[in-house]
Amino acid sequence: MKNMIKLPFAATLLSLALIGCASKGGIKVEEAKPNPLPKIQVTQGLNQVFSSSVSSSPKHDSLYLQLDRANNVFYSVDPDGEVTAYDGKKRLWEVRPSKELTAGISVGSGIAVVGTRQGKLIALNAQTGETVWTQQLTGSILSPSLIEQNRVVTITNDGTVYTHDAASGQMVWTFDLPNAPLSVRGYAMPTLLDSRTVGVATANAYVYALDLITGVPRWQRRVAVSEGRGDIARLIDIDSRPVVVNGNMVTVSYQGQVTMVDLASQQVRWSEDASSLTSPAADGNAVYVANSDGRLVAYNFADGSKLWENDQLLHRGLSNPVLLGGVLVVGDYDGVLHLIDPATGQIHGRAETKGQVRDLRVEDNLLYVATDKGHYTVWQNLVN
Repeated sequence: MKNMIKLPFAATLLSLALIGCASKGGIKVEEAKPNPLPKIQVTQGLNQVFSSSVSSSPKHDSLYLQLDRANNVFYSVDPDGEVTAYDGKKRLWEVRPSKELTAGISVGSGIAVVGTRQGKLIALNAQTGETVWTQQLTGSILSPSLIEQNRVVTITNDGTVYTHDAASGQMVWTFDLPNAPLSVRGYAMPTLLDSRTVGVATANAYVYALDLITGVPRWQRRVAVSEGRGDIARLIDIDSRPVVVNGNMVTVSYQGQVTMVDLASQQVRWSEDASSLTSPAADGNAVYVANSDGRLVAYNFADGSKLWENDQLLHRGLSNPVLLGGVLVVGDYDGVLHLIDPATGQIHGRAETKGQVRDLRVEDNLLYVATDKGHYTVWQNLVN
């Protein structure tokens, strides 16, 4: 077992918010109050096309579970152990492969993959829900697997990268990430850097590029540095997936920087101060970051210069931002989806779901939303 301490993100924020007090009550906690919803002129909306509800995530450890889709079938995962497949509103199948699920769901190569806190990786037949194979890993599985080229790539919370054959479940290769003595709990889901290379972000602010087929390391690059003096202040985790756009990789770290790396040369193109545990969004014009304090910042894609900053959503517990067509979307602690003009940073629409928005994802021009209250929704861009 690797020697490391993993802090839940909520505990990390609480540690940073503690202020000493001489009163008999001991330590006084001063929490920043969320900004109220800004008054806006609504000119943009979203149309909900699918929804389902599962159990809420544990309050002490909200999970980053996700909804997935393949061949027009939606797949949802419940923290209480159920996996369900839907064709529209019709439930195709529902199974309970475990008493508890903490990661998933990822669908590809004919299987749906989920994981447990005890390190069990489970592959289900995507058409029937029957268990195809299971593998026991060495640590908790807290982020979804990546399924590409008949490979299932999974990161456990002890810092081991596993790759299994999608059809048989046989282990193909493993890779041990470096040990960070103190870090925020969890690892980002692996991301595909190119057709043959998988990228893994770590707690020591490195990204490792591994050959998807063989596991051989291709390169590694440090993408952030810490200037903190204490252990908590030196936390510099990259706890979110890198984003790949136009041959460039964009990362953002906690208490560190947003950084763009040219994948061909592995050289840093630019880096600017930022702090976030959620993935950035990027297109050919700009990179968008939701900072931990709720500031939204857009950086010029070419040189990293700041294009705009929006502080209307301070302390609202923002999710990762995503681009849906020509709209920037970010969710908050109260289940509000904010629609933002990516050119100006102005908020011009909103939609509502239930619970704190934990994960946003856009695929095939559909917005996938998951909240800590177990509410999954899928939305289309709607122009009024």
